[in-house]
Amino acid sequence: MVEVPTPLERRPMATARGMGTLAFVCVLLFTAIGGLLQGLRMDLDWVRAPLSFYLVGPYGLWLQAAYVALAVALATLGAGFYGAASPTRRSVVSLLLFVIGALALAVTALAETDKGGGVELTTAAKVHAISAPLAFLGTTLGMLAQSWSFRADPRWHRHFALAFGLAVFCFAALWIHALWRELPRGLSQKAVIAGILLWLGLAATWLRRTPDGGLDKSIT
Repeated sequence: MVEVPTPLERRPMATARGMGTLAFVCVLLFTAIGGLLQGLRMDLDWVRAPLSFYLVGPYGLWLQAAYVALAVALATLGAGFYGAASPTRRSVVSLLLFVIGALALAVTALAETDKGGGVELTTAAKVHAISAPLAFLGTTLGMLAQSWSFRADPRWHRHFALAFGLAVFCFAALWIHALWRELPRGLSQKAVIAGILLWLGLAATWLRRTPDGGLDKSIT
């Protein structure tokens, strides 16, 4: 029998729904700006130029803001799912991975990438070369860990197959992009990013619809 949750039990779920809304808006903002710049930056070949190249030059500040917004989305999703999960099924690992991904992404936005042609990498380019892969790795591993935790939580169990399958696809696509150097660098990277954005958008939507407490007591 499902028990009616008390106002105290509803409060963390309401907070989680608010975090889901914030994350969803941030993901939309990043998607809109990143997509718009593919048409505005006529000086770059979108098939060959990775997204980091768009941080330098015209409209670079727009993309920096979008990166920071996406970092907020990552941290918010991690905290939101952690707070709303059943106490015995909270994933500290996914929370930490999302926070690592968020911090690395914020650093990536502020550290200017190397576009080639220089004799030696600048300090900022060296930082970018470390933080960008760390952002991808932390995010995709966080997606895997968070998706795996869905399987045992009645609030999101029905989303497990889609979430985990998409997370596995993004993780595999990331390694294909990293190891298969003959692929067009811009296109392969943006395909990975598109998959990640899809997962984040879905996860934010699910968090926005977090049901109230009391579900664990109905499971026998």
